Amino acid sequence: MKINHLDLFSGIGGFHLGFERAGYEITSYFSEIDKHAIAVYKHQFPTSSYVGSVTDVRGADLPNINLITFGSPCQDFSLAGKRKGMEGQRSSLVLEAIRLISECRPSVFIWENVKGTFSSNDGADFWAIIQAFTDIGGYRLEWQLLNTSWFLPQNRERIYLVGYSTTTSGQGVFPIREETGKPIKIKQTASLTGGQCGRVLDSQGIGYALSASDYKDPMKVEIKTGTNYGYEQAVTGDSINLSFGNSTTRRGRVGKQKAQTLETSCNQAVVENYRIRRLTPIECERLQGFPDQYTAFGNYDDIVKPMNKSQRYKQCGNAVSVDVVTAIAKKCLPLFK
Repeated sequence: MKINHLDLFSGIGGFHLGFERAGYEITSYFSEIDKHAIAVYKHQFPTSSYVGSVTDVRGADLPNINLITFGSPCQDFSLAGKRKGMEGQRSSLVLEAIRLISECRPSVFIWENVKGTFSSNDGADFWAIIQAFTDIGGYRLEWQLLNTSWFLPQNRERIYLVGYSTTTSGQGVFPIREETGKPIKIKQTASLTGGQCGRVLDSQGIGYALSASDYKDPMKVEIKTGTNYGYEQAVTGDSINLSFGNSTTRRGRVGKQKAQTLETSCNQAVVENYRIRRLTPIECERLQGFPDQYTAFGNYDDIVKPMNKSQRYKQCGNAVSVDVVTAIAKKCLPLFK
């Protein structure tokens, strides 16, 4: 299946890669403003075309577009953000994507966003967006909350909404069920050396980062949280959120045999032999379904340069999960015929 793809808020190309893995031959026109993400996209997909900021893209300047994808900025919807909803400057950019759907009339469009979009302004923002999609006319809408943990060991809940022509026959796209994916374990890429092996304990003997339990017990670490016990226990292979080490109220800092949601600063660690270390960029790439070293280099004005580690963490945290996109892309195949 050959398609022309308009990739808005493209990041590092998770939608493009997901559709490729589903068997599509895809030509992408991508829009992004982060120069480092643009550089990675150009490096990974050298035949793609950069079309600038979403506010400057016009359908009349593009060839026939079959697919539009967009994971519009989510900070104003996020449960961890300021929750400005559609009143927020960043989240209102979804309206630019809706404008381009109206101008390009693709066979399929896909929107990805955070779970908090459902509850933003008591649900009013989500239904306002649905109404805006409906007002375009001629599209059937489906959506589902999907979790990356169905495919990869990362707990990452995201809304995926698919729009396609009302003249299309078939069973649609959703539901995609948990058993559709087969979660895999991520091979760890680093060993424990250096200062992170040290223990820093509070007055009760519980580490803000970690402490070891008695040798007679299973190898566990005790993570300070706001639970009734004051800590959670973690074992080898569990993840730990490092962002709230001094919090007396933060709960749920331990992910049992899976990562918690990756974010842009990657304040996550993994337990190895009752010690703790930060996740590596390669592990973050794997947790999002990207190949190893996918974010290691970028094409800056036809000069390939290495990407620094902080940018690699940021790009992985902002990306869509490739395996989830692939599952959706496979279900979309009849919609392009």
